[in-house]
Amino acid sequence: MSVGETARGLLELARPVNVVAASVLTFIGAFIAGGLTAYPLAVGAAIGATAFAVGAGNAINDYFDREIDRINQPDRAIPRGAVSPRGALVYSVCLFAVAVALALTLPRVAIAIAGVNLLALVTYTKLFKGLPGLGNALVAGLVGSTFLFGAAAVGNVGPAVVLFVLAAVSTLTREIIKDVEDIEGDREEGLNTLPIAIGERRALLVATGLLVLAVLASPAPYLLGYFETAYLLVVLPANAVMVYAAYESFEDPTAGQSHLKYGMFLAALAFIVGRVATELPSL
Repeated sequence: MSVGETARGLLELARPVNVVAASVLTFIGAFIAGGLTAYPLAVGAAIGATAFAVGAGNAINDYFDREIDRINQPDRAIPRGAVSPRGALVYSVCLFAVAVALALTLPRVAIAIAGVNLLALVTYTKLFKGLPGLGNALVAGLVGSTFLFGAAAVGNVGPAVVLFVLAAVSTLTREIIKDVEDIEGDREEGLNTLPIAIGERRALLVATGLLVLAVLASPAPYLLGYFETAYLLVVLPANAVMVYAAYESFEDPTAGQSHLKYGMFLAALAFIVGRVATELPSL
């Protein structure tokens, strides 16, 4: 195997698109907490820690899933021989080490969040992936915590708490809807997802109920004085899109989970708009 093919395989293991997406979420968390100009080094360390941790988590998941991937995903780096299982494990450990080193430069709350997330990334495939609902919840928590981690890195978690909840619950809702969409294939593979365990309609009712609770909590940053009215002008349409997507999923899970993603992006934009509008009077 050539050096170029091995390098390509290592890059694939890290999932660069996921790495960039998670890094952007951490940046948004720091931004809405107002720490970009006051703590630029901390923001950089948080983004770096996120990037390396996500890459490490993806690599170690591929290491654990290598036998399944030989059947279901033979073109992935380990099954096709671009990277050996041992090489993938060493690569993951190295990425984790860099992530830990960067995280240790941050405040204690950020270090605690990083510690929990690193543990979750390592144990996801072996302990949680096959458990109904728990695997979905872990993924959702990891997505939401990227905002919280960015805010904690600059010492102001408060403004990001609601975004963490909204992102985590909307991600959980989407993960459950995706499991409904994939239920036939999951049954054939012997997985025990939430829709398989309790039924499709009940799973969708659980997902929708959780989303409604998150939506009800979404005005909190405005009510607590973190953001101005501009925040509400964006987050309320985002809520409407997400609630409609959850309703739509009962008839069309594919369309529902796709539209829910748009609502999640709009909700993140609401927090950015809220922060910018709050800063404008001081400019």
